[in-house]
Amino acid sequence: MTSAPELTVIQVTVSDPRVQPLLRELGHEYSTRYGKDAHAEISRYPDEEFTEPYGGLLLLLLEHGEPVAGGAFRRYDATTAELKRIWTHSAHRRRGLARRVIARLEREAAARGYRRIHLTTGPRQPEARGLYLATGYTPLFDTDADPETIGPLPFEKHLTPEAHPGKAPAP
Repeated sequence: MTSAPELTVIQVTVSDPRVQPLLRELGHEYSTRYGKDAHAEISRYPDEEFTEPYGGLLLLLLEHGEPVAGGAFRRYDATTAELKRIWTHSAHRRRGLARRVIARLEREAAARGYRRIHLTTGPRQPEARGLYLATGYTPLFDTDADPETIGPLPFEKHLTPEAHPGKAPAP
């Protein structure tokens, strides 16, 4: 019986070359699904918003040193982190990697004093919608409505203050 490959979680900045597959594949996904240049969506927030001094974080999961999944959060408000750029490499989907990324981001956000997570996903991303529902996020929209009539689909999740209670998020 072969064991599953070991995954390493690393914190990186957007400028790290290992982030390029994440940005490239997300750009392709956005452009394919929404028919527009994805650069505006990917560059909407300054890179520093995904760093600790600004209350954010960018993580990659590496397998044999190669990025296979990743995600980030940024400071949304004083008590809320916003998940962004949740990604699984196209060659590594259906392995539960996105769930692992989300769980790690939630733990990291709670450790930094955040008490809530907010996120949005596009109406043409049913697998993302399913992922967030399956991982305990509350939809802030009518789930019976046609997603195309809603626009970005907002979700939230309240975090438990298990790690480092009382630590305030960075400004």
